[in-house]
This record gives sequence, C-alpha cells and structure tokens, in this order.
Amino acid sequence: MLGMTGRLLLAFRGLGLALALLAAGAAQAAWLQCLVTYAGTTHTVVAEPVQDPYPVPSVDIGGRFRFKPIVVGTAQRVDRVLIYAYLVDGAQVLPIHQAKFLPPFPTGPQPLTGQQYLYAGPLERELMYSCSWQGGTP
Repeated sequence: MLGMTGRLLLAFRGLGLALALLAAGAAQAAWLQCLVTYAGTTHTVVAEPVQDPYPVPSVDIGGRFRFKPIVVGTAQRVDRVLIYAYLVDGAQVLPIHQAKFLPPFPTGPQPLTGQQYLYAGPLERELMYSCSWQGGTP
C-alpha cells in the first residue's frame, strides 16, 4: 500500500504528464505548404511563421518564375499570409501576382488558396499553385 507521500508523488507525475501532453498539442505550429507547378514539374514550397516578412527569400521555379509565400505571426497566432509570384525576364524580376489572406483561416483538408493560374511573359507561360495548412491549426 502507498502512503500519503507515494500517492502525492503519483498524482504529481500524472499531472506533469497531462500538462506535458497539453503543451505538446498546443505548441504544434501550422505551416503553409504550396504546390507550385510550371512546365510539368511540381515544386513543394514551405512557409513557416516569421515575425519579419522582408528577409524571406523567393524560390526559383524552373528558371522562369520566382515564388514567395510568407506566413507572418507566431506558432500560436498567424496574423496574415502573403503570396508573391514574379516573372524572371532576363536580368529583371517582375512582380506578376500578390495575394493577402487574413484570419480566420480555413482548417482541415480545405486549401487556403484553391488552385491558382498565373500567365506571364510574351509567350504567356503558365504557373499554377495551391497552398494549404499542414501540421496544426493556424
């Protein structure tokens, strides 16, 4: 039989385990995953929450486009999502698309953006993208 000290020790261990599991669930951060397709090739671009959106680099897509999703906020709260696309035209990088999403955000398997189609350049090249939340809830 356990004495009072043993019962208290078990109770504190159980409480500690419950708090640890609760904290692990609450700390699960969401990130944005975008599937970007150009010329038959699909790239996966991931954006995690950042406080400062300006240093986030864009990602090269097939040498013709650059794609830049930004999740502004923290692991606990997402303030906004910004998505930029650029056409690479020789030495120039020209902006062709900007999208801004504010809370409340869709949850579950529903995509944030739906399938988007962008056309740019003299040959009207096509860039397609779709972004959805992964991990936790934003």
